[in-house]
Amino acid sequence: MSAVTRTPVVLAIAGSDSGGGAGIQADLKAIAACGAYGAAAVTALTAQNTLGVQGVFIVPAQFVAQQIDSVMQDIGADVWKIGMLGSVDVIECVAERALHYNVERLVLDPVMVAKGGDRLLPDDAGEALRRSLLPLALLVTPNHHEAGVLAERPIHNVDDMHVAAAAIQACGARNVLVKGGDLPGAGEQSIDVLFDGHGYRVFSAPRIASKNTHGTGCTLASAIAAELAAGRSVEEAIGNAKAYVGRAIAGGMHLGIGSGHGPLQHFPDA
Repeated sequence: MSAVTRTPVVLAIAGSDSGGGAGIQADLKAIAACGAYGAAAVTALTAQNTLGVQGVFIVPAQFVAQQIDSVMQDIGADVWKIGMLGSVDVIECVAERALHYNVERLVLDPVMVAKGGDRLLPDDAGEALRRSLLPLALLVTPNHHEAGVLAERPIHNVDDMHVAAAAIQACGARNVLVKGGDLPGAGEQSIDVLFDGHGYRVFSAPRIASKNTHGTGCTLASAIAAELAAGRSVEEAIGNAKAYVGRAIAGGMHLGIGSGHGPLQHFPDA
């Protein structure tokens, strides 16, 4: 009998989106589409659809820790992907568990500010995230609004993205990818800037005109995590994940889900 090859595992720690387009639901679909196995620890429940968020319930930190322990003590994980955390207690709990399990590959998508600029995380929780989780991250993937908050400077253009990436990396993250997918004035290109403490790399792809972009950030970070779990380098994982998200956005234009900002097609190659 042939030996069984272990499937790469990603533990997604994030909030639930009842509409299925973002959060844990997007995480698990993207992880599966990119060839890894997804486990989950749910940090928040949201009443949400393509039109917006109608309600949020933050899961108690102790139960978040219990979910993490249940996964790690049996299944394990090659990479952790962290999304919405929602409170100081949950942030500190996740950081403590990451230290406990000596997590070396942690992808942090700091869900702090929505694409439109609305704050999603209280100021004290944002400071806790900067203090407790940034130093543990192999890669942090803020959008340009979040990068502006973390770097404490506004971002208006690609040059500002470079400066912010370096400022965030100085807070302890090993690699920082500032996402500029919806940066005003970026023209027809979706531009992301990576800084690894030594140099920059710009990832560019044609901007896809679509209103179905709900969950793009969750999807990108989860796809990167799956690629890392498969043994890819940070740069290779980002390049592959960005190409996958482009296909998922293009496929989402034909789904016809909801009457607002619809989801991606997480299995565009199926």
